[in-house]
Amino acid sequence: MLTQVARAQACWGGVHSLIDRWLGQRLSLLESFDALQSLGDSDLEHIDRVALDRFGEELTDYVSLGHFELYPKLYEECQLFGDQDGLDAGHQLLANLDPSTQLVLDFNDAYANEAAFNANQRQLPGWLARLERGLQERFELEDALIARLHAVHTQTPQDASSTP
Repeated sequence: MLTQVARAQACWGGVHSLIDRWLGQRLSLLESFDALQSLGDSDLEHIDRVALDRFGEELTDYVSLGHFELYPKLYEECQLFGDQDGLDAGHQLLANLDPSTQLVLDFNDAYANEAAFNANQRQLPGWLARLERGLQERFELEDALIARLHAVHTQTPQDASSTP
């Protein structure tokens, strides 16, 4: 997944400060995820609760930045360019993100406080495996969303309206 982040940064980095910030959060999220994932089943009793909480916060922040800041900006850009096909494609891609968003919410609920952490501690490897699959799919969908709703709009709105 880290390779995928590097590829996205190379493709869209520097294009838009919000995309840069979002990709930076993705990288930080993946570093925290890798640190948690490196724990084996035998290390469950030694899980750093602070690291798990930080990961949960980074996960929530990342998903929130996408849903509440980045995606709306991409939609505004599509509207500015009069790109109805892009808007329709974006709505479909966003709908496909719903399962991974729900997975993130469920994970945070499972480890939200000390009691929940204690009750679900042994299930952490399974959660991490599901999150890995969910995040991988999410990143692919988000990259497709950016490509469709941002990267295709390389002309100024005036140029786009004069293109046949």
